[in-house]
Amino acid sequence: MREFSEQELVRREKLKKLQEMGIDGFGHRFGVTDFSLDIKAKYQDKTHEELENMDEHATVAGRIMFIRKMGKASFFSLKDKLGNIQIYISINDVGEETYNLFKSADIGDIVGVSGKIMKTQTGEITIKCMEYTHLVKALRPLPEKFHGLSDVEERYRRRYVDLIMNDEARKIAFARPKIIRSIQNYLDSRGYVEVETPILGTILGGAAARPFVTHHNTQNIDMYLRIATELNLKRLLVGGMDAVYEIGRIFRNEGMDRKHNPEFTSIELYKAYSDLEGMMDITEGIVSQAAMDLNGTYDVEYLGQHISLAPGFKRAHLVDLIKDVTGINFFEVKSDEEAFALAKEHDIAIEPHFTFGHIVNAFFEKYVEETIIEPTFVYGHPIEISPLAKKDPQDPRFTQRFELFIMGCEYANAFTELNDPIDQYERFENQLKEKDLGNEEANEMDLDFIEALEYGMPPAGGMGMGIDRLVMLLTNSETIREVILFPTMKPKDN
Repeated sequence: MREFSEQELVRREKLKKLQEMGIDGFGHRFGVTDFSLDIKAKYQDKTHEELENMDEHATVAGRIMFIRKMGKASFFSLKDKLGNIQIYISINDVGEETYNLFKSADIGDIVGVSGKIMKTQTGEITIKCMEYTHLVKALRPLPEKFHGLSDVEERYRRRYVDLIMNDEARKIAFARPKIIRSIQNYLDSRGYVEVETPILGTILGGAAARPFVTHHNTQNIDMYLRIATELNLKRLLVGGMDAVYEIGRIFRNEGMDRKHNPEFTSIELYKAYSDLEGMMDITEGIVSQAAMDLNGTYDVEYLGQHISLAPGFKRAHLVDLIKDVTGINFFEVKSDEEAFALAKEHDIAIEPHFTFGHIVNAFFEKYVEETIIEPTFVYGHPIEISPLAKKDPQDPRFTQRFELFIMGCEYANAFTELNDPIDQYERFENQLKEKDLGNEEANEMDLDFIEALEYGMPPAGGMGMGIDRLVMLLTNSETIREVILFPTMKPKDN
């Protein structure tokens, strides 16, 4: 058993005294009727005299964050889910027994207060406590400088403390569901239906990524945690569910950095009879509307850069962007050998499975990606890296695919969906060849999906977007771990 600090021992002794008084140290139901921010917004414009005459009351509950004791009267700050509010408590209002109970409280304790709304001479909205209820004894003291810890990983490991001490972390935690709700409302109003598909599967597909592998004991088979929701959602289009989307967890057994967590949240959506242009429109609408719903403006500040998310995002072909930066026009490159020579000249590392399209993509990633600041739909990806997208009829080396880039980061990926089962079978076969050559992110053959396409999938557009990155952008968060409540962390050494 661990050793307790002096403060922890004092708090445990206070807990015993509460129990001796017949008070449950860990509380019961309490009838909260009001929250700090709402009270301030409602009464901030009232004068001291007006509030005295109005005789308005409120009942709040939260955590004690500050105490200033002054003999027979005291002030303390109570923090609820929306913020802080000042409480005034006096022995004349609550009686000696209750006031003594309050005086034994510690910062971090959770209490309930009912009382009259007032404004102090300094103009601060305050609740004059008429009823004080102990709810929960905090047995550990709050850290004094938690927000300023040099080891920021401690904030992520103990997110519960971070949410108590760090108002910005709490703001992000409440912003995230608002963004998700905005997306849902936007799509629901346009005829999309939210669905759920399996997290466990036996075939790797829908994206280029390394999976997490687990084992099903009853069936004695290995299974994958999904790396995408794509193929199951397309099956629903075959079944006639015209427009569908899913917001859910995705798992990729890859590195961790500022923009990547092995467990993250994505949205994928598919619309029958749509195409790449339709997906650009719906993606732009989702991002713009989420910005407006959260912040009341299309303008955001992100990592010191002003970005406009107003509708009308730039649209540019990937090959044209490479030409703008490097002067190389890959539309005029006609062979793998010519592409290899250009790669060598421009310090592009060539992997065993590389062909023309892989080199084009490598040029984009090395020379172009980080130069894109304003929202830009980059379209026309090579077929080798787009096994689920329709070919460009003008140049079948490329596909009807786009990625949305903002501030050098990818936010969304979309296709005019491949619905030709013969072409799809060949693409899967090519992916298997890449896997044999060492590409651990290549797709596997999904014969059931081929069968579904053989029944006929309507022409369609599809899009996937990382929710976490969108939340980062709209809350000006530098790392993905700020916007995931419990990010993946390396275990601490004992």
